[in-house]
Amino acid sequence: MQYNQSRTMIAALLFLTIPIECSSKRKAVVLSLGAVLIKSRFQEVLVQAPGKPIDEKLYHLENLRADNLVVMRKRRIGYMRELNKKKQKWLKNGHGTYSQLADEKEFFEISNKCPDIVCHFYRDGNECCRVVDSHLNVLAGKHIGAKFCKVNLEKSPFLSKRLRMKVIPTIVVIRKGKIEDFIVGFSDLGNCDNFGTDMLEWRLAQSGVIGYKGDLMTQPVMKRKFFENRAQMNMRDGYEPDGSETDSHD
Repeated sequence: MQYNQSRTMIAALLFLTIPIECSSKRKAVVLSLGAVLIKSRFQEVLVQAPGKPIDEKLYHLENLRADNLVVMRKRRIGYMRELNKKKQKWLKNGHGTYSQLADEKEFFEISNKCPDIVCHFYRDGNECCRVVDSHLNVLAGKHIGAKFCKVNLEKSPFLSKRLRMKVIPTIVVIRKGKIEDFIVGFSDLGNCDNFGTDMLEWRLAQSGVIGYKGDLMTQPVMKRKFFENRAQMNMRDGYEPDGSETDSHD
């Protein structure tokens, strides 16, 4: 009796997870698969704890009423509609792509439209900036909730002076309309130029501007490339030890 009640209630919850436009045939398949999983779970519980009540989740499901399920479904539909509206607004403002800004004037215009921004300040011909570009281009399509863009530092004299940018590349993170964080050079990205996209994703997520499924307390594992006399090579080429370039323009 207890199993049948749990099966009925969980099947009803499974119905809530099925897209509204899904066909009747596909709904039936999902529900039948759910029934198999429920039976398997029920048997596991009986083996592990015979004679004891089923876990609290099953107990809660047994006591759900039909009107509760209707409310839950309405909330889900409302949430999906609201999320879709946000996505449409994001795409309208250029989210989902890594865009080039003409100058700092356009940067301020974007700031008025988009509360969450990841902006890369770069200089033409800088190899380290190209590395950052390749990673941000990937992340822009993955995290459409934030606006990913870049602007030439030489075309941003006011911001360069106001934000005291001395090292290229510099990534400025804006969260809810305010400057939240800076990623200066590669010192936070493994201190080398061959870090992975997941490393930059992890670092950006620490500021809260994008979501992250992993553990923010644990830095992603990376494979380092070792070079002979790397420090001397950096000094000769005008780079900082972390691979970034010092801005000589005040």
